[in-house]
Amino acid sequence: MNKTTQCIYMLLSIICSTSLFAQEKIEFGTISESEGSFISFKKDTTASAVYLYEYGDNYFEIRDNYIWLITTYHAKVKILKKDGFKYADIEIPLYKSKDRKDKLVSIKAITHNNQVKHYIKKSDFFEEEVNDKWSQTNFTFPNVQEGSILEYEYEMQSPFYFNFTGWNFQDDIPKVYSEFNARIPGNWHYNRSLKGGLKLDVNEAKIKKACFDFPGTKRATDCEELKYVIRDVPAFKDSEEYMLSSNNYRSKIEFELSEYKSFYGGTDKYTKSWEDVDKEFKTDKDIGSQLRKKNFFEKHVDEKLLTEGDKLTRAKNIFEFVKNHFVWNEEYSIWQDNKVKTAFDEKKGNVAEINITLINLLNAAEIKSDMMLLGTRNRGLPKKTHPVMNDFNYIIAKVDIDGETYLLDATDKYIPFGMLPFRCLNYYGRVMDFDKESYWYDIVPEPSNAQMIRAQMKIDPIDKILLGVFDFISTGYNKVAQEEVLETTKEEEYLEKLEQEISDDFKILSHEINLKYSDEKKITERFNFEIENLFQGDNIYLNPFVLKFFDKNPFVSSERNYPIDFGYPMKYQYILNMNIPDGYRLKSLPKSVNLVLPNNEGVLKLNVVNNVSDTLNLFFTFELNMAHYSEDNYDGIKQFFSEAVKSQN
Repeated sequence: MNKTTQCIYMLLSIICSTSLFAQEKIEFGTISESEGSFISFKKDTTASAVYLYEYGDNYFEIRDNYIWLITTYHAKVKILKKDGFKYADIEIPLYKSKDRKDKLVSIKAITHNNQVKHYIKKSDFFEEEVNDKWSQTNFTFPNVQEGSILEYEYEMQSPFYFNFTGWNFQDDIPKVYSEFNARIPGNWHYNRSLKGGLKLDVNEAKIKKACFDFPGTKRATDCEELKYVIRDVPAFKDSEEYMLSSNNYRSKIEFELSEYKSFYGGTDKYTKSWEDVDKEFKTDKDIGSQLRKKNFFEKHVDEKLLTEGDKLTRAKNIFEFVKNHFVWNEEYSIWQDNKVKTAFDEKKGNVAEINITLINLLNAAEIKSDMMLLGTRNRGLPKKTHPVMNDFNYIIAKVDIDGETYLLDATDKYIPFGMLPFRCLNYYGRVMDFDKESYWYDIVPEPSNAQMIRAQMKIDPIDKILLGVFDFISTGYNKVAQEEVLETTKEEEYLEKLEQEISDDFKILSHEINLKYSDEKKITERFNFEIENLFQGDNIYLNPFVLKFFDKNPFVSSERNYPIDFGYPMKYQYILNMNIPDGYRLKSLPKSVNLVLPNNEGVLKLNVVNNVSDTLNLFFTFELNMAHYSEDNYDGIKQFFSEAVKSQN
């Protein structure tokens, strides 16, 4: 399991392709004949392993006069291929605070190889410190081979009621059967939600009377008994490109502690309204109080930075100042130990410290600026139903100037004013307007993102070389990526790598950045080049594409059950004008292509024209006019990219 997971009760899961479809808990150590004999999983022949059985139970119990949250877990996994050996390494996360921690009460594990059982010794389980909040118990199954069945079971007791978080039905290998149970006394109230596209085969909830009796109270409280089952759970394959966090799409059930009523009276509320959050933020020492430091910055920056020029000019100057003043330490942490004055003095800080400095300076310059919370693309989409502060891991500035809104992040040296880094393109965020009330705000990506090549070529039949020049124009997010490459790579290395990517016969004669046709959202490069070894006897073989936008189709799966997310619209264009030498004629040309996605959401065109005997003109364009496409469009998008690759070959 990933060491950074925060879901104590969503652990590695297991069940197999058998005739059982178990409805009762299976005794540990027993293997059925069908489990032991099958050698491949027919429903997913690519699977390197499969969960045969997975069972989880969560309940509250009094031990030594203390109420504990108890988690039991039992799993069996069948290894089908050598690639599945990695599932022999198990990590069980354990949460801790300064004075309390989760504890494994019992644990046992067996490797089953036919009739031979290899038991794991107590000394083979060891605990490892991960950070100040997490440790983990690790072990490795012994004697693992193709056909092994790995089985383990444990019981954990936890003092942290909020860490009852739910259950992952779906993993990166398939499961035959996955069952989750819970018994929750009425004193604890949890919000719950089912994520993903899979339906529950069993969804039971019933009340058990007087199930929990706390010493010293007059009567026992009722419990809610829950049982959820999904059979034949397919693997979630997130290896393809262009997707948001898999946390948005994997099938799972989530629990969140909303309220706890003490047996002795009194109620603690954990799920709050945005109105409650707004009030807390205003006084929070790590957020709210850090946003009231504008007097400090007024004294520590040049007065002209805050006063010269109109609002937009001042905002752009402040943005560039903060970008250049700080080095981002690549930490996202926004909830603790933010010290903007210290970070400013040291010229280094996390996301919160840098962008809170930006907000302070903008407000000091009398430019309306608010803090906006968001989750990065790999974090998952924040819930809109109620505040879940752990959904957010990033802070940016929302700035309003003369009726226009700009979203700003000063952590990235290459991002221009008004654009966000790609990691922030996650649909929406929450604006914390302390003068009024917080509200949701959509993140709209930069619309103009393109790579364009305009080339001219001329074949010299005497020296048997092709001479040419092309302009390489990058805009929007393509410009950001290209500028970083140019800034961080020596020109000699950059050109050498480019030559290698094109062909051994391609030589760059000169390269320059054309500043006249470049700006904060566009960069233009000009290359002079030559190509050798075109001639084979009296014939010339030439691929007219100097550079290919796509070497291969990024979409290879037969189906996709979650949306396609490019982050932003994109356009690729190639225009070529080539002179044909005297005495030569065109023998064959690429076929024209003209494809349009429904509602004009994408365009693919290839047109090659030989209007006069000595000139060839080629026009290629590939446009995706949407940042996001539903999974229903997958076949069309896949075919779209396939045709684009073919066109360039």
